[in-house]
Amino acid sequence: MKQSIVVITGASSGIGHACAEVFAEAGSNLVLWARRSEKLHILAAELEAQHHVSVICQTVDVQDISAVQQAVAELPPSHRAPHVLINNAGLSRGLTPLHEGVFQDWEEMIDTNIKGLLYVTRSFLPEMVQKGRGLVVNIASIAGRQAYRGGNVYSATKSAVKMLSDSLQIDLNGTGVRVCNIDPGLVETEFSEVRFRGDTDRASTVYKGYQPLSGRDVAECALFAATRPPHVSIQDILITPTAQATVGLVHKDL
Repeated sequence: MKQSIVVITGASSGIGHACAEVFAEAGSNLVLWARRSEKLHILAAELEAQHHVSVICQTVDVQDISAVQQAVAELPPSHRAPHVLINNAGLSRGLTPLHEGVFQDWEEMIDTNIKGLLYVTRSFLPEMVQKGRGLVVNIASIAGRQAYRGGNVYSATKSAVKMLSDSLQIDLNGTGVRVCNIDPGLVETEFSEVRFRGDTDRASTVYKGYQPLSGRDVAECALFAATRPPHVSIQDILITPTAQATVGLVHKDL
């Protein structure tokens, strides 16, 4: 991966942050996107100092198509056709039954998890196709494979990500551009804190009694897919903690 260009959305925390670390360790130059600029620049400074790679930080909300297009236009030409594009930006809001759902929560999940992924992919992919190489990594979720109580709209958005990944496999066949869909189970990140809008006590209970995945566990899957020979495509990965059998069945020692 030395001197390759890797674009990562949602890079200020969690899986995106871990992807930045893993790919920098492998020698990749990075383009990091997130809404929180300060966290991005702290991460960038650490990675540049430790691994002697270049890191471009851009404050981008993937829900905003104009911001996405402007950010891509501002990149050096060499970075507009990345070797790896990691669509990681995503979130969940609430755990309410659908008939009690909050419209704003629905819109935020749909706009980020589906439309944001589409905006970013559409903005980078033509140059990747023209180059005849590259990898698109979509971070979906086990929730896109299995429904669970209160997960209605979030599960629907991640199911859409999986279907978009499958569709890309067909659309990109013969172009040299590969696609990898990654469905993580329970990963200890800020995910639950965001879901519960900053309720850290409630969020912490999600990860008690067992060893969840770390962001790095998922990031290493992305690196594995990216480092296969050009004739090998890792299309789909489901990764869970050993304690997790299904989206709702987790063995806890409490």
